[in-house]
Amino acid sequence: MRIARKAGLQGVRFHDVRHTHATLMLQQGIHPKIVQERLGHATIAVTLDTYSHVLPGMQEAAALRFEEGLHTTTR
Repeated sequence: MRIARKAGLQGVRFHDVRHTHATLMLQQGIHPKIVQERLGHATIAVTLDTYSHVLPGMQEAAALRFEEGLHTTTR
C-alpha cells in the first residue's frame, strides 16, 4: 500500500486501518448501523459479531450514562 508507506506506516494493511476505524467509531458511541453502512456489511449482525470484543466496555459506559440520566431526571 503506497499511501501507508509514504505515511511511514510500513506493515499496516488496509484491513488493519478498516478494523481500527470501526473499533474507534463504536467506542466513540457511533451507532452500529452507521458503522455497518460505512463498512459495507450486509447486515448489522455481521458488524456486531465482528466487533463484539468492543462491546463489554460499552456496556459499562452505557450503564453509567443511564445512571447519570436517572440522577438528572429525579432532581
